[in-house]
Amino acid sequence: MGSKVISNAKEFYNILRSLQDEGRNDPCTFEEDIQMLKTNGDRIPVLNMYCGNQSVFICEKAVPKMNEPEDQLMTETSNCTDGDEADDDGDYVAADCDASALQTELVPEPLTIMKARQLLSWYTLSQNVNVSAVENNPALHPLWVRCDMSDPAGTAWFGAETVCMGNKVSGVKLHSVTCKGSTVDKKSLITLDELKQEHKRRCHPSSMAIKGSARFLLLGSTVVENTLIKSQSSVTVDFKWSHVESILETPPLSSTATLNIKVACGEMRSPMFEMYRELEFLQTLADGLRTGETEWMEPLESASAVNLTKAFLEELQNTAKTPQDQTAKPAETTKLKSEKDDPIFNSLLERGDLDFVEQLWVRMRKSVISYQDIGDCLKLVTEALRYGDIKPWIHRDSSSSLSKLILQSYHKQIDHVSLTGLTPVHMLLEMGLDKMRKDYINYLIGEELTTLNHLCYYLSTDVDLQEQVIRLRKLHHLLEIILTCSTFLGLPYDRLFLLTQSCLQHYKTYPYDENHEFKLQIKPALISHFYQKEHPVVWGVEVSSGNGAREVRTSLQLSDRPLVDHIIFDTDYTNETVNGGSEDPAFFSTMVCCGLANFA
Repeated sequence: MGSKVISNAKEFYNILRSLQDEGRNDPCTFEEDIQMLKTNGDRIPVLNMYCGNQSVFICEKAVPKMNEPEDQLMTETSNCTDGDEADDDGDYVAADCDASALQTELVPEPLTIMKARQLLSWYTLSQNVNVSAVENNPALHPLWVRCDMSDPAGTAWFGAETVCMGNKVSGVKLHSVTCKGSTVDKKSLITLDELKQEHKRRCHPSSMAIKGSARFLLLGSTVVENTLIKSQSSVTVDFKWSHVESILETPPLSSTATLNIKVACGEMRSPMFEMYRELEFLQTLADGLRTGETEWMEPLESASAVNLTKAFLEELQNTAKTPQDQTAKPAETTKLKSEKDDPIFNSLLERGDLDFVEQLWVRMRKSVISYQDIGDCLKLVTEALRYGDIKPWIHRDSSSSLSKLILQSYHKQIDHVSLTGLTPVHMLLEMGLDKMRKDYINYLIGEELTTLNHLCYYLSTDVDLQEQVIRLRKLHHLLEIILTCSTFLGLPYDRLFLLTQSCLQHYKTYPYDENHEFKLQIKPALISHFYQKEHPVVWGVEVSSGNGAREVRTSLQLSDRPLVDHIIFDTDYTNETVNGGSEDPAFFSTMVCCGLANFA
């Protein structure tokens, strides 16, 4: 019996070792029904508390693959979409569709408690150098096994990780994760004293440290008059503090606090929404140049682009003929109706010094619906310049092709421009890039959040137009983040300045990503009015003893959603509220216990 156990432990070790050494993340199968894979601990919520982004092994029940002949799959697909089937076949069609939907949403399957214990024993045995039949094996990544909660404690995970002294494995930490379904009854939750006693029972420490943590949602999906308004943006705050006195206590003002900021562009409640629509039109032009196909946006003006351009040129001509204005810079022309509709946008980002090219861009981007429109509008402008009908002013640092033609018109020498093919689109895209860059510069520098030197990467015209658009999108996303924190959270200047520098530095290196969470340290007092009367989405307490690799922790996490994804919890309460909309929120309870086994 002993030799069989040792043999199984060696086989198990060899598979884990190959996963660890080969650097691959593809799952492999063990004993036909067990799937083993390597991943990062932070990808699994309940393991993130202990493992962070450390590599771990996951063992779970292998889900059988349903391979079907291609022709049968095509038949089922057509059945799912064929609305002319007879009623008798309807049930079968629905069943096929449901089965297909289920296959795309397969969740990880747990192993039995007995099997999980066996895998942990093999892992531990393979690392114990004191077992005569075991070689001096190098340390493995931590092992975590999904469990079916069939034991009285309701264990959802078992885990094991090696403890090393130098290069030698000296012991193993054994973890267990137990879970309970959501409840609004706070009296049923474990108390702080009971958690301490559980830690003492397992570890017999001479002293203990207690730390608290909590996460609150400051901005995200919300409920207004019983209607859920979904949002892809979210701002949460993580608190950490010592000297916890009770379960679910409010984080003290002495806590350390970190904002986690994730902002999606294009939400209507954003003060940047109008700028986003402008950016989307600019992106449409860039996509058209890249692919040769353009999906035009709905025009925001009822008048055609050509008529708006004609009216704009006539207004400039009339202004130039007025004696008192002949030597002065042309006054700003009458604003379009759609420019007056958003006071938030106007107050935050609109500039009062739009030059001729920028004003032309504003009119064209709200009315253009074809390549022909662009060509016709620019033809009107170039002819007016060539014949001296207008002498518009432009900013000295304008870099678009049309701006260069205007400079030439001052000397009555204009290069011939063939407004055919994609040339007009290219010219209009340059106009938009020029205008929007100035919009962003105006706000960032006006608010003293950065300097031109720090913006060189984003303002460079030495790269191609597609790359310029990408960098402009990054700059727009930065503004979305800053204005979200300024408008909705009211963060002070020093925090906004640090956040701006962090975003600018990040996007110099990394690609555009609206799912990235930006971090910002903050004093709890600055946002106390947001969280002190709200319920946390996650609240935790941790009791620990020991030091370094031999530290042992017992923790409790209370959350508004289950931290275990392979178990469906039975509960009498459905937590449908968001942002603390319930007087008595329901919490799922997750407890992680740890014990240390030394290889004496």
